[in-house]
Amino acid sequence: MSRSAVLTDAQWELIEPLMPSSDGKRGNRFRDHRTIVEAVVYRFRTGIAWRDLPERFGPWQTVWKRHRRFSGDGTWDRIHTALLAHADAVGEIDWNVSVDSTINRAHQHGTNLTRVTPAIGSTGGSVESQESAARAG
Repeated sequence: MSRSAVLTDAQWELIEPLMPSSDGKRGNRFRDHRTIVEAVVYRFRTGIAWRDLPERFGPWQTVWKRHRRFSGDGTWDRIHTALLAHADAVGEIDWNVSVDSTINRAHQHGTNLTRVTPAIGSTGGSVESQESAARAG
């Protein structure tokens, strides 16, 4: 799939019933949900700034506001859950998990725990690394 492709009709049919309605709310009716969803998909797929959305998606402010509204009211969460359930039902998800045993070590001063090394003494604790031991004590 190209980076500028929009949703297919089959993909939109899965998403459309989950979109909120503007019926019974004050103000203007929602702009076409499909255009907004396609704009959000396009933006995240390409990594562009909101202001750089192509004009075919309408004003970027409208897309941003609707994305923010859908994030706050749980619309994106409902869509994500429904799409995962659908993909799992048709066998498109492989639930195998791979665990990596890579170890990431922190520097000795990257912790606030006291560690005593016999040859060096304490390597942490109440003495700040910027102070001399005589001044701190």
